[in-house]
Amino acid sequence: MNFTTKIPISKANNPISYDSKIVSLGSCFAENMGEKFSYFKFQNTVNPFGIIFNPVSIENLVSRVVNKQKFTEEDIFFHNDLWHCFEVHSELSNPNKEVFLKNLNQLLESTNNQVTQSTHIIITYGTSWVYQNKTSGKIVANCHKVPQSQFEKDILSIETIENSIRNTIDLIRKINPNCSFIFTVSPVRHIKDGFVENQRSKAHLIAALHTTINRQSTTKNYFPSYEIMMDELRDYRFYAEDMLHPSPTAIDYIWKLFFENYIAEENHSTMEEVCNIQKSLLHRPFNPDSENHQKFLTALNQKITKLQQQFPYFKF
Repeated sequence: MNFTTKIPISKANNPISYDSKIVSLGSCFAENMGEKFSYFKFQNTVNPFGIIFNPVSIENLVSRVVNKQKFTEEDIFFHNDLWHCFEVHSELSNPNKEVFLKNLNQLLESTNNQVTQSTHIIITYGTSWVYQNKTSGKIVANCHKVPQSQFEKDILSIETIENSIRNTIDLIRKINPNCSFIFTVSPVRHIKDGFVENQRSKAHLIAALHTTINRQSTTKNYFPSYEIMMDELRDYRFYAEDMLHPSPTAIDYIWKLFFENYIAEENHSTMEEVCNIQKSLLHRPFNPDSENHQKFLTALNQKITKLQQQFPYFKF
């Protein structure tokens, strides 16, 4: 007897390999997947400007990166003892204005290089709900705890999201015409918006994504993270304590389905070797000076050296 419904997942048109260069953008679930890529030693860049949830803010940031439009004093503001930018996450905020601008523009340059060299762009959309600054009229990526009275909250229409996704793809194609795109919708539930409102939000994202992807599916894929969480893992034991975010078990499960379908099969054995090394590195011996432990370390170093000869960028 089956106690779950399996989500059918198509194999990626252009699977990821250890030669691939990946740039991941979007919600906190992009960070979860990025941690898996890093664990298995893929060449991966995750959210250089921090977590961003909505399609328009991702598009705006991609536009700035692609066009190398530098951040200026007009793009930042001082609030609660820190300099912030409405286009990036608060983890980048800084008490020093000059340092903040310098950091943002260095990230701009490095991200442009990473997007230009990437083979795969993975974008995880989190919500259709946005906050528009009343003064500038612009949609913000992060409110930085500025009083809510300074913003208007609204939901992006399906048409607006479609246009934003197409613009994002076209912008990236200007500097990297050959990269592949993988899109997904975050399984994190945004209940602060409301239960019905969260469902509306996810529905708008899914409808817009499928319309866009179906127009040219050879270089664009949809990975059903949200659907796996909602249908295959339909149980609160797969949620973290806040009952909103996927638990580590759920993230592991979704990652397993991802790598089975989106990572080249010839790399699976290397991933297993990397995993074994990672587990060995966490080993804590009872007697570090014992002969057995020294033999263990020697064998481990030999495994690492062998892998690094094949993949020089591996760092353990």
